[in-house]
Amino acid sequence: MPTATSTDVQDQQPRVAVLPVGSFEQHGRYLPLITDTAIACIIGREIASSYPVHLLPPITMSCSHEHAAFPGTVSISAKTLYAVIDDIRASLARSGIHKLVIVNGHGGNYVLSNVVQEANVDGPTVSLFPLGADWDRARDHAALSSDRHADMHAGEIETSILLHAAPELVRDGYNEADHDGGARPFLLVQGMEAYTESGVIGFPALGTAEKGKAVLASLTESFALHVAALGGSR
Repeated sequence: MPTATSTDVQDQQPRVAVLPVGSFEQHGRYLPLITDTAIACIIGREIASSYPVHLLPPITMSCSHEHAAFPGTVSISAKTLYAVIDDIRASLARSGIHKLVIVNGHGGNYVLSNVVQEANVDGPTVSLFPLGADWDRARDHAALSSDRHADMHAGEIETSILLHAAPELVRDGYNEADHDGGARPFLLVQGMEAYTESGVIGFPALGTAEKGKAVLASLTESFALHVAALGGSR
């Protein structure tokens, strides 16, 4: 959670706010329900340590409906997530911060692309991070063995990030939980349960703390592209 005071923000006068968006959904038996939120917050913390941004606390529940068959998962509707972010943007604008980067930790939050699309009609104000290209660069930089499709959920990249930044969240069993979910053409129709019994689609056994550190370093560097697209941080 960010610990800045109001005075800190007044002194810094940031032009860009960073909003982590996670989820509360199953991640197998070895990663917690808060995994996506934790990762979004970790990325946000890394960004805030390198750029003059206003780091916000996370949105902790989002659109995890494809995980509904697994105990513990909680979702909100796409329209609710849209409305919450719209309200946050309006509040930031009233305080003089007109640029927002949404750090998305959950791939199922498809509505965030529409939030960004509509927000930028009259000029660049919102960016969604990381994009697919940002993740791909991070995978290459960290020499991950899996790709984004095969390593969709609770796999190599998520396990690596947490092993590096929050190892206390990773329970035993990840090194025996690899599962290839295949093509998954009807994921949004049939849900995750059609493609995995454990809730895992990916290769957590390949995860290491060293890979997680390298992934975060790459993402932090890639963030500069988003700042530039919004017109700079100052």
